[in-house]
Amino acid sequence: MLLYIMQRLMQSIGVLLAVSVAVFLAVYAVGNPVDLLISPEATQAERQQMIARLGLDQPVWSQYLTFLWNALHGDLGTSFVHGQPALSLIVSRMPATFELVVCALLLASLIGIPIGLWVGLNDGSFGSRAVMTGSILGYSIPSFWKGMVLILVLAVWLNWLPASGRGETVPVLGIPLSFLTLDGLRHLTMPVINLAIPNIALMIRLTAAGASEAVHQDYVKFARAKGVRNQRIVRRHILRNILIPIVTVLGVEFGSLIAFSTITETVFAWPGMGKLLITSIYQLDRPVVVAYVLLVTFIFVMVNLLVDFTYAALDPRVKLTERMS
Repeated sequence: MLLYIMQRLMQSIGVLLAVSVAVFLAVYAVGNPVDLLISPEATQAERQQMIARLGLDQPVWSQYLTFLWNALHGDLGTSFVHGQPALSLIVSRMPATFELVVCALLLASLIGIPIGLWVGLNDGSFGSRAVMTGSILGYSIPSFWKGMVLILVLAVWLNWLPASGRGETVPVLGIPLSFLTLDGLRHLTMPVINLAIPNIALMIRLTAAGASEAVHQDYVKFARAKGVRNQRIVRRHILRNILIPIVTVLGVEFGSLIAFSTITETVFAWPGMGKLLITSIYQLDRPVVVAYVLLVTFIFVMVNLLVDFTYAALDPRVKLTERMS
């Protein structure tokens, strides 16, 4: 177990290093932030002073080595636009994004897994075929279009929910949360639904496929032959055996939603990390973009590691040390 953890940590360091090089070079190649940060009427001396202050007068390899050295000491740079550490700026937006993602995955699991289980146990029926067809539609529709339709229907036509913002929050251990207030919950509803729809479809299809396959396995037939109640068979034999792929997808989707919730956050003006990223890209705020990508990559790596540990907890046959071979 210890050797496996050490190997994964070394792989994670290599991934972070490779991502930092790729992102740093990509961001460096796109535009000149000085053009946006300084007035067009500024003199050449003022322009050169700004370039030197931001460290942009150094060659790209020198800028990267400086960034890498500072990153090893916990400093991912200072935002060109906001004038504060990029990491602290992103972390300040993290609770909003995490709340949105966790609520979306929770909603997707509560709706998608039971429906998918029903579809898998009733494979071939008209209802199951209709649900599977609808799941394809839910997974295929673009997020920005779904968001605009939700705003049009629920905010403009029916005037049930607010169209943007986070609403009132309540601090819990210093972390502002929206779902604990009625106003915050109303603001949270549409972004969560928009983010959850494709994941509900994914959970339905994944659970249905697993249940449809598991119901024909010998251990299920043997349990039925022994007279075990159907509810117990579904709960103990079918659902438990299809949890591993479900946990895998939930783990991957958690990291994906954190990284790619930018569209939903932009459509609903949700003040999370994704909206900050889009704004920073428009403003060519290089430190924030690089810090965001590295932080999201780190979250991906940690989530995958936790998923591996969850494998072993759900199925004792899964041995983490076997992956060393």
